[in-house]
Amino acid sequence: MKKIVFLLCLLLTVNTFAQNELPNVDLTTLEGNTVTMQKAAASDNVVIVSLWATWCVPCIKELDAINEVWDDWKEETNVELIAVSVDDSRTASRVKPLTSGKGWEYEILLDPNNDLKRALGASTVPLTILVKNNKIVYRHSGYSPGAELELFEKVKEYSN
Repeated sequence: MKKIVFLLCLLLTVNTFAQNELPNVDLTTLEGNTVTMQKAAASDNVVIVSLWATWCVPCIKELDAINEVWDDWKEETNVELIAVSVDDSRTASRVKPLTSGKGWEYEILLDPNNDLKRALGASTVPLTILVKNNKIVYRHSGYSPGAELELFEKVKEYSN
């Protein structure tokens, strides 16, 4: 009986982490328009999807670090980046001023109800995923300086 329970738990765990399809949830643009995640990420290129929040220091550090090398990344791989803010209604008003002030040229979407975050099974932000043809090919949670270099290696790997 213990083996059956263990195998069932293992199967559920593997199934949770083996999610390949990008969830098709509705998000909002900074202009207030609704867009589905799959439509936003529909591209022949690799798309980085970064879940972040204005109150999350590691999130901002990661997006700042990527911003410093963003032009080179785009030139070399045609990668795209969608920064999805999970700020709720209390802090969502900070998103546009922060992104404008930082000069981030990424597509910014809002997930104020955390629908995408829940659909991805993310417990914390930052969560960075790579998407190719609406399939999740890489996933990384958290940020430490230099993690963007590993991310770029994965971008190059899936851009070929």
